[in-house]
Amino acid sequence: MKNKKISASLEDYLEVIFNLADEFGVARSKDISERLDVSRASVTGALRLLKKKGLVNYEPYGYITLTENGAKTAAEVAKKHNIIESFFVNILDIDEETAQEAACKAEHALGNDVVSRLMCFVEYMNQQDCGVAEDFRRYCNSNRKKVK
Repeated sequence: MKNKKISASLEDYLEVIFNLADEFGVARSKDISERLDVSRASVTGALRLLKKKGLVNYEPYGYITLTENGAKTAAEVAKKHNIIESFFVNILDIDEETAQEAACKAEHALGNDVVSRLMCFVEYMNQQDCGVAEDFRRYCNSNRKKVK
């Protein structure tokens, strides 16, 4: 039952497992539940699906790790999230907490082509010395009352 396409919800689980594994070496069901603010039963159901898809190593009451394919998929999801968040923070001058929440929603809605173009744009803007990003931030800040 290995399947390349996974739901936005399962992508969230993979991303959290990826981040927990980066921090602690492994993930625990309890930690996933806390990070996603979902029930332990929901975590168990998601882990069973991810295991069937060959993306996680999971046994009840054990640690959760990503398979090689799971790590690759999770890294792609995390990269997409980071690109979008970087765009919101560094280009649009959105505060980090708002950008984090918005990136979580947008990462599922934006296709790979859009994210790829965003990455190019962020890299371009970060390499430019012309101050366009800074000019844009000043413009937005001076007109913030008008934009709602």
